[in-house]
Amino acid sequence: MATNAIDQTRRMLSLVTYLRERPGAHVQDVARAFGITEDELISDLDVLPMCGTSFRGGDLLDIDTDGDRIWWHNPDDVAEPLRLAADEATALLVAARAVATLPGLRESDREALLRATAKLEAAAGESGAASSRLSVTFESEGGVFADVDRAISERRRLWLRYYSPARDELTEREVDPIRLFAVGHTYMEGWCRLSEDRRTFRLDRVAEIRLLDAPAAPPELELRDLSEGLVHPAAEDPEVVIEVTTGGRWVAEYYPHDSAEELPDGGLRITLRTPDPASLRRLALRLGGEGRIVTPPELAESARTAAREALAAYDETL
Repeated sequence: MATNAIDQTRRMLSLVTYLRERPGAHVQDVARAFGITEDELISDLDVLPMCGTSFRGGDLLDIDTDGDRIWWHNPDDVAEPLRLAADEATALLVAARAVATLPGLRESDREALLRATAKLEAAAGESGAASSRLSVTFESEGGVFADVDRAISERRRLWLRYYSPARDELTEREVDPIRLFAVGHTYMEGWCRLSEDRRTFRLDRVAEIRLLDAPAAPPELELRDLSEGLVHPAAEDPEVVIEVTTGGRWVAEYYPHDSAEELPDGGLRITLRTPDPASLRRLALRLGGEGRIVTPPELAESARTAAREALAAYDETL
């Protein structure tokens, strides 16, 4: 079953207590106790060493595993009473207040966060008062993240208006969300009711989102291994090579690709696979003089023909 970000945070906090009481615990036993796979547990263990009691990078959790057993080397250090410097207290209070304003946050979680914030503010004294003059505003992706996270938690379907760069168009679709993950950008994996297939949606391309009353009921799917990246093109998908100038480097940002090689002039040679190469003609027209399709040759010629036709139609209107 998919886990949302808040549930994963709860699990990892519980994991710290669990491991402190069980030095040298076996991976399979811990995974079984938390109802997760061993791969999910290892993923959590990869994150925990980046957590600790200091924002400056000290006092981090020294936890590692040999794949069979889990060792925590500094539990006594972390157990010491937490003492925050003024800047640490201010940063924590500002972040806590910002998270509490996120749409889609469960009310019980919001109330618990506000109670903890009030206690921290009282303990921080003057530092806490100073933090009240600072605020953080989340961009639109934060709201999308909160709605997706809530939909996963409540097992509800989502309605999206989503921008597809390959087709340069907005589409409306209903999606049963499965999980959130980050690979450079933040993505939602879900079962798309429009295409009746598993799809991945980048959150900053969601133009509009709405939670529906319909329950989410994605089919049982094996989660993809993302350790080697997000893009796993099918072997039979045609390969397309595009060369862009410095002004066209944005293509590597918006289009999933196999590789992006630096060119001497500051441009990129981008290799990607797509089941529908013809959909890239529109990209070639958008690039204009900032890029060109190199292969396959028939697609390159098709793009040149489309450009000539577009220029001819433009001349006729003058």
